[in-house]
Amino acid sequence: MTTLEVRRVRQSDPEAAPLVAELTHEYTTRYGPMGAEEMRRPADVFEPPNGQFLLLVESGEAVAGGAFMRYDDETAEMKRIWTHSRHRRRGLARRVLVELENEARTFGYSRIYLTTGPRQPEAKGLYLATGYTPLFDVETDPLTIGPLAFSKVIH
Repeated sequence: MTTLEVRRVRQSDPEAAPLVAELTHEYTTRYGPMGAEEMRRPADVFEPPNGQFLLLVESGEAVAGGAFMRYDDETAEMKRIWTHSRHRRRGLARRVLVELENEARTFGYSRIYLTTGPRQPEAKGLYLATGYTPLFDVETDPLTIGPLAFSKVIH
């Protein structure tokens, strides 16, 4: 079994290119122009001192990653949670969440906020399974809600 290395990078780093490309395709496919617009967010929001962009690298290849940015003084907002299409079903997204939560703590954040789109049931399931509190009625058809918001207290 190979070891995963956590790397702190900028979104513009060449190592992050697969993440950006796959997420742009995924968001555009599921949400059209609104999805592409999300990926055009200025990347500097994911840089210290208010944010961080992380990759999990295995055998020199970025296999998963994610980022957070400042939401408010106490809250980091997670974005860009991704697992490479060739590496799914290995628990890497859970590992990304753990790494991002730990990093957010070191930045002084005590809460996490995030949203996912209503056409991403796998993301909704991940957040529910990892202790995030839904800020919406989970019994309602997600397509009638819009973005699905979650929060979590981290210590």
